[in-house]
This record gives sequence, structure tokens and C-alpha cells, in this order.
Amino acid sequence: MSNQLKVGVVGLGLIGGSMARAYSSAGHAVLAHDINQAALEAALAENAICGKLTAENVADCDVIFLGIYPRAATAWLRVTAPHLTSKSVVIDLCGTKRGICETCFGIAREYGFTFVGGHPMAGTQYSGFENSKSQLFKGAPMVIVPADAKDEATLTRVRELLSPVGFGSITVATAEKHDRIIAFTSQLAHVVSNAYVKSPNAQVHKGFSAGSYRDLTRVAWLNEHMWTELFMENSDYLTEEIDGIISALTAYRDAMAAGDAERLRTLLRDGRVAKEKVDRGSEDEK
Repeated sequence: MSNQLKVGVVGLGLIGGSMARAYSSAGHAVLAHDINQAALEAALAENAICGKLTAENVADCDVIFLGIYPRAATAWLRVTAPHLTSKSVVIDLCGTKRGICETCFGIAREYGFTFVGGHPMAGTQYSGFENSKSQLFKGAPMVIVPADAKDEATLTRVRELLSPVGFGSITVATAEKHDRIIAFTSQLAHVVSNAYVKSPNAQVHKGFSAGSYRDLTRVAWLNEHMWTELFMENSDYLTEEIDGIISALTAYRDAMAAGDAERLRTLLRDGRVAKEKVDRGSEDEK
């Protein structure tokens, strides 16, 4: 692999735009495609990209990132696949993995290139190229889903291709494991946050809130179009998580309604202990 990479990015939103900026700031050549011409022009003006990604130059890229919604990413790859070669590596950046990996692994086999599922575990509540940052992924985890987890040559190449971004860790997973865990770590948090701010008191909380309110409500400010698609793609695992938190919240509510302070104290203690175990486990992994 040459010192300078040629990188293709499809979609210049928060994630795709940040990926483009990361590679460009590291001295690599980035080509991009976006149906939003304003985003393309802004990326060119800010030197986040050096040109447009087309059917004629896509095969020149060492790696191509799909930073668009799952269905759109699959549709783009299906149309573009005939222009790729055996050296092409395509990595999606979508928030769910089962649907896109199942389809795109098949497309890759048919046309003889490499497809790897990917999910950078970083973001903000804001969307669009104007909010992208070259350091967004610095130190963040990256999850990859290869067609064959035992294919060390492909895994090594993908790690090399991702190295300029500065991820803190790269975890290899199956599509099923990714979607099951992400339903808890990301999707449930977005659902809870979005539901939480629907309280009438959210409109009059000023002067009565601090860090806990800010932390819990940050991701309520979301892109409803993208998250609807992601939630529906992962509805089986996500509904299990929602059922679980409804059950847990009901236990707290019932204890208070019954005036059972001891039961409430036990529930609160169990939650604290669970958090301590999680945090100790995280420290042990360092």
C-alpha cells in the first residue's frame, strides 16, 4: 500500500464528512459523492475533499466508505459494484449491520471485491457536513463486521486502511452481536432520551437542571429520518430492550405507589451495584 491513500466517501453528513476530514487532514486524497451539491461544494472549499467520486474513478480508491442510510448504501453499492475491482475495499458506516451485511456480502462475492461492515462509535446530536470534525473519531471505538472473521489478511488490511483516522480500538464482531449490543448501548438511549423530553416540565425546567438533565437529553436532538430507518432495521432487539426498561421502571413506580421504601431502596441499590460492576469491568479491560 502506498503512503498516500486514495479514499472514497459516499455521503458527507456528520459521519461521512468527519471521515473525509480525518483522511484529508492526515494527508490523503479524498473523493466524495453526495446528492447534496451544497455539501460537496463546502467540502471542496474547505479542502476536506479534493474531487468528486464517480463511476470512472471509484476503482482507483484504496477504500470507499458508505456514510449514508442502510437502504441507500445498499442501492449505491448495487449500482457501483460493476465498476469495482478485486482490490476494492468498501466499508459501510451505518448504525445497524444485519441487513446491510447480508446483502452487501452477496454483492461483493458476485463482483469480486471486499465488503466489510463498519460502525464508528462516535457522534454528536447534530447532523450535516457543517458539524463534521476531523477529530471526531480520535480515540473512539470502531466495530467491524467481516464476511470471514478468520480472514487475517483482510482484517490486517482493513486495520491499515483505518489507521489514519486514529480509532482507539477496533473490535471484530458478527452482524448479530453488533445489532444486539447496539440496541442497548445506543438505540435504547436515543429512544429514552427522546421520550424523556416529552414531559411538560421539559418546557419549564430552566433554572432547575444541571448535568444529569443535560446528559440524559443530549441525544433527544436527533435526525428522525435516519433513526427511524435504524430502529426499524433493528426492531427485534430494540423492542426487547424497551420491554426490559419498561419492566424495570414499573418496578420502581410500583414500589413508590405501594409506599414500600425498602423495596425501592433495594431496587436503587441493585442499580448502583450493576453500574459498579460495569465500571470495574471497564477498568479491568484497560
